Amino acid sequence: MFTVDPYPPLNVLKPVVDNVWIVDGPVVHMRYMAVTSLPFSTRMTIVRLEDGRLWIHSPTELTDELRAEVAGLGEIAYLVAPNRIHWLSLGAWQRAFPGVVTYAAPGVETKEEEGDFHVDATLGDSAPEAWADAFEQVQVPSEVLTEIEFFHRASRTLILTDLIENFEPDHVHGTLSHTVMGLSGVLDPDGSTPRDLRMIFKPSDEVRRAARTMIDWAPERVILAHGRCYLENGTAELRRALAWTGA
Repeated sequence: MFTVDPYPPLNVLKPVVDNVWIVDGPVVHMRYMAVTSLPFSTRMTIVRLEDGRLWIHSPTELTDELRAEVAGLGEIAYLVAPNRIHWLSLGAWQRAFPGVVTYAAPGVETKEEEGDFHVDATLGDSAPEAWADAFEQVQVPSEVLTEIEFFHRASRTLILTDLIENFEPDHVHGTLSHTVMGLSGVLDPDGSTPRDLRMIFKPSDEVRRAARTMIDWAPERVILAHGRCYLENGTAELRRALAWTGA
């Protein structure tokens, strides 16, 4: 049986750098290969923009306490669903904060009915006007799953979702879990793109270009949705983890 530990304390703001916070949420189980489910720790990222409003990436479980804490940071302007499997809590956040604008990667809109949420705008390969002054943005495309990556210029922070996963061994339980995650290439300190996603993305020209773009941004830190983030040596870790692309 696959089991992973989350990153307590859960559902509370954790400062990363000026105007950037993460929130670690509970473990969720995602369907895999239509025959089983795999556990994933969850993490969202919050960035306060220059106008004081908030940009929220991959919203996690919303509790009353977290709602109050986040509202204390400023007005929530944008919710971001960065790929078609990171939408589970969108509906709860939209209901809690009416008027928030939701941007989503291509494919997320197919989950609107299932998740009881709505998508206001679809993301692409460059930042929308709404946050172009704060972020660089790039699309990692495939026919199955497209992921949007974000670079916050002021803090030199790259925000990824599933493109790189980095599970710490002491958060993963069971010999089978360790073996499978090791073979998949997602165990810390050698976290990388899961091998099933590599087969989906493939080292295509578009994926290689996206990887080079992110490396050229020279991030100081890389926030991941799953596993240990790279809070130091961000560019070196990014180059290592994406070496399979040929970038």
